Order: sequence, then C-alpha cells, then structure tokens
Amino acid sequence: MLREITLGQYYQAESRLHRLDPRVKLVGTLVFIVSLFISQKVACYAAATVFLICLIRLSKVPFTYMIRGMKTIVFIILITVVFNLFLTPGEPLAEFWIFRITKQGLVNSAFTTVRLTYLILGSTLMTLTTTPNNLTDGLERGLGFMKIFKLPVHEIAMMMSIALRFIPILMEETDKIMKAQQARGADFESGGLIKRARAMVPLLVPLFVSAFRRANDLAMAMEARCYHGGEGRTKMNPLVYKAWDKRAYVILFCYLSLVVLFGIISPV
Repeated sequence: MLREITLGQYYQAESRLHRLDPRVKLVGTLVFIVSLFISQKVACYAAATVFLICLIRLSKVPFTYMIRGMKTIVFIILITVVFNLFLTPGEPLAEFWIFRITKQGLVNSAFTTVRLTYLILGSTLMTLTTTPNNLTDGLERGLGFMKIFKLPVHEIAMMMSIALRFIPILMEETDKIMKAQQARGADFESGGLIKRARAMVPLLVPLFVSAFRRANDLAMAMEARCYHGGEGRTKMNPLVYKAWDKRAYVILFCYLSLVVLFGIISPV
C-alpha cells in the first residue's frame, strides 16, 4: 500500500502540462480547488469533471497510475460520507433505529465524495508534472509579494519542497522497516482495525530515528555548502512566462467564470 502513494512523486513524460511554468500550475491548482468549494450545483461539478479529464489527457500520465494514490484515502472519504449521510438535518428518506438518512445528507455525501476525490487528483496531478526544483522556484516567485511583510519566502518554499521530496523517501524507508519486522515474525495484515493500528506502533520509533538522521545529514550538507538562505542567490534557469503560459491563464479564468456562471443560472 505504501508504494501506491503518488502524492509528492514526479512522473517523467513529454507533455504540454509538464512544460508549463510551475507558477501557472500552482495558480491552476488553487483555482481548481476554489472551484470545487464554491460548486453547489451538478452543472458545476460537470464542468470540473470535463476540466480535470482534459488536464489528465494533456499530462500523458496514466490514469491507473494516478488513482493508485486514492486507495490510501478511501477510509477518510468513507468517514466523511457517513457523517454527512446520518448527521445532516433535512427531509427524511429512510429511518432505522437512531439513524436517519435525509435528502440533504445524501446530496452532501455525494458532493463531498466528488469534491475530495477531485481535490486529491488535482493536487497529485500538479506534483506528478512538476519537479521539486521547479516547484520550489514557482513557490518562491509566486509568493514573492509576501516579502514586503518580511516573511522568509525562500525558506518557506524550500521547506515545502523538501517535505514533498521526502515523502517517497520516507515511504520507501517505512516499507523496508515493515519487511524487516515481518521477517522477524511481525504481523501487519491480520486482525481488526485496532489491532493493525497497534501493530504499526513499533514502526514509529525506527522511522522517526531515520527521519531525524536524514534531516541532520541534510542540514550538515547545506552548511558544508555555505547555504545561508535565499538572499542574494541567483537562478541557473530563471522562470520566464511563454505564450502558452499566458493562454493557460486565460483558460483558467474562463473555467472559473464558467463554474460561477453555472452556479448562478443552473437550477440543479
């Protein structure tokens, strides 16, 4: 299951989406997330579906590879659906014992499922088509206006990039520890949810030790190379907007406008 986590990984491919400026992809992801949370009509989600399908086809990332990461959040989605289904007041559709399913709860559960699924797919698509270095540069340039508030923009972007870079490394380290403990008789598969969660506790100590050791090695390597933050640093490949990047901004604006329009005029 650990190898099925795709968030934070980069998928090498030759596509228009891979060649986009990282700032465009960051803004596009933000616009897509905003469109999901302002959508309250079926027509809005239909527009989001078409938009997401087009992006996935443009990325040339296999859809089966993308949905592998969805398996790790199925439990969270199920909990959210159950809470919306049984705890939302409204017109009752069915009742049994102390539970009541309402029409509004059913609608909220469906919208929440679609919203969370698209949220994960959209975020994963950004990391799959953007290298950690480009993501760092895009975050630093995109958040450059925050320097007027004396915020360490470069350091914030660097921390986020390192966090994304370390996700697959820590997953691989966890997989190695699990296999080593399974070879010694540990059982992580059998039993109920509580038993399996309790079996994961012995993983935490070696995993934290490994994470702290890697963080210490990274800090020593940065100090050995005289790293002192982003002040005065230059870029080998500075980001420059191209014609297609500007067209992408226009497409994003049209998409967001269409979602808002559907939310206003659509009856359902």
